[in-house]
Amino acid sequence: MTRGSDAARTRTRVERTPDGRRLVVARMVDAPAPAAWNVLTDTRTWPDWGPSVSAVRGPDRIGPGATGEVRIAGVGAWVPFEVTEYDEEAMRWTWTVAHVPATGHRVDALGNERCRVAFEVPLFAAAYAPVCRRALPAIARLAERAA
Repeated sequence: MTRGSDAARTRTRVERTPDGRRLVVARMVDAPAPAAWNVLTDTRTWPDWGPSVSAVRGPDRIGPGATGEVRIAGVGAWVPFEVTEYDEEAMRWTWTVAHVPATGHRVDALGNERCRVAFEVPLFAAAYAPVCRRALPAIARLAERAA
């Protein structure tokens, strides 16, 4: 069960990431890190938590170099994606969407029963941060339900 308000559990700030300075939108989740990682890497759940994704064509689970297409919600256009970095041990992956560097996705373990889920947004795409902020409660619900 989620504790506290979503706003109190979500934080946005500029951080240094492996891809340089990015706007990081993150939230604490009351679930083990592997449960949140499973939500982020299972493409079948992306439309359930991603406000900008209405459907996915590609593998059921991403991995290194995975490719496919996402359907943009509200627009209906299909655009290609490619996973450009994938580190299961660090629980971090990045991708390009329509050949443009897009968000990084990360899970930080905080003990056995909590984690932090973060989107790493390129600074040029800072206007996308509210979309990420809106996705985090849905990711938390899915991870907490699975735990």
